[in-house]
Amino acid sequence: MKNLQKMGGVAALFHAAAYLIGIVMYFAVLSPIIDATTEQYVAQLADYQTTLTLWIFIAYWVSGFCLVVVALALYERLKDGEPALMQLSTVLGIIWAGLIIGSGNLMMHGFAQIAQLYAANPAQAEIAALTVGIVENGIVSANELIGGLWVLLLSWSAWRMGKLSKGLNYLGILIGVSGILTMIPPIAEATQTFFGLSMIVWFGWLGIVLWRNQLSTTTENQNAFIPHHSATN
Repeated sequence: MKNLQKMGGVAALFHAAAYLIGIVMYFAVLSPIIDATTEQYVAQLADYQTTLTLWIFIAYWVSGFCLVVVALALYERLKDGEPALMQLSTVLGIIWAGLIIGSGNLMMHGFAQIAQLYAANPAQAEIAALTVGIVENGIVSANELIGGLWVLLLSWSAWRMGKLSKGLNYLGILIGVSGILTMIPPIAEATQTFFGLSMIVWFGWLGIVLWRNQLSTTTENQNAFIPHHSATN
């Protein structure tokens, strides 16, 4: 269990870093193509393919794998107090990780196919790009319902048990609610922005909590083997 907690702390920190790097890459490098019209997008796709591949690897594959480790570490930590809720939240966390990784796989394959198709038939390449975008949005990008439910349930469980930290649990509950609210179109953009940015803070905070608790547990176990002498001896 100690090793899993340590791995969970490291994975949470890596997940936060992957989120942050993905956002920076989006605005600093990829926004000209991602925010372009469909015609401009397919015309420039071949030039950005290497950068897009790196972006997907970090923002989708690394973050998705780390999410699995975090979900398992939290289940191990909280399962005794709220077994049913933790089973449900862990399933949601792993489903969310699968959707993130699957979305990355779809885009990776789609980029290559669209770039090849553009050379032969630009009009069909535009249709393919629109199709890939619609499917990818349907898998993970259009809303944060699954991720919101995962964070909400585990934060609620941890709060009820007095585990993790109060501030972290309160933030997780707020993030979870915001993820669910991304299902409402008029406020979807605002709640998605809040969800994405606050998740960086939440995962970073969680990583520190899990790492520190693992270190304190290790110290306690080591001290258990040190003989203690009473003041009367």
